[in-house]
Parts: sequence; structure tokens; C-alpha cells
Amino acid sequence: MSYSPLKPELLASYLLALNTMAAPTIELEISNHVFQPSVVEIPAGQKVRLLVINSDSTPEEFESYELNREKVIAGGAKAIIFVGPLDPGDYPFFGEFNPKTAQGLIRVVAP
Repeated sequence: MSYSPLKPELLASYLLALNTMAAPTIELEISNHVFQPSVVEIPAGQKVRLLVINSDSTPEEFESYELNREKVIAGGAKAIIFVGPLDPGDYPFFGEFNPKTAQGLIRVVAP
């Protein structure tokens, strides 16, 4: 019986799927132009999936200079944003469309 080698694009897709399934999910809601919870703790050195749910009727942009992340989330929609693995520390984020109220912090703690 002979085996053909695995195609690189198939291998990459498989590895990405495994990595995605392994990342824990943390829910973050936008309601009344405020992130809830406003502080999220995650373990250092671990990739995490943020499930951002925009309960408002208007769009909001999740933005973080420190995390190098930027994503517009339509009103009534959800988005997944991967962060990490990160070193211990505080990583602020905000809603660019409502920066005075939509503010939050990802706190990375050592295990």
C-alpha cells in the first residue's frame, strides 16, 4: 500500500483547526456602548479566543494598539478575535466609535 504526501495547504488548514479548537473562549459583550465585563483575565502564554457579541443596534470597533487588533462588529452581530499567547501585564482595548464609554482591559496573569 502506498501513501501520498499530505498537501501543504491541507496540513496548514488542519493545524489551524486544531489550534482554534484548543484555544479557550471568553465572551465579551458590547451593550449600551460598554464592554462587559470591562476586565478580562487570561493566563500568560496561552492563546485565547474572544467571542465579542455586539448587543447594540449600531456597529462598534474593537481596537487595541497593544494587541495589534482592530475589528468592526456590526450591530447585533458577533466576532471572534484571537489574542495571545501574551506575557503578563495589562492590555487595554476600546471601542473606536464610542471611546469614552467602550473601554476595557485584558489582564494577563502568570500561571
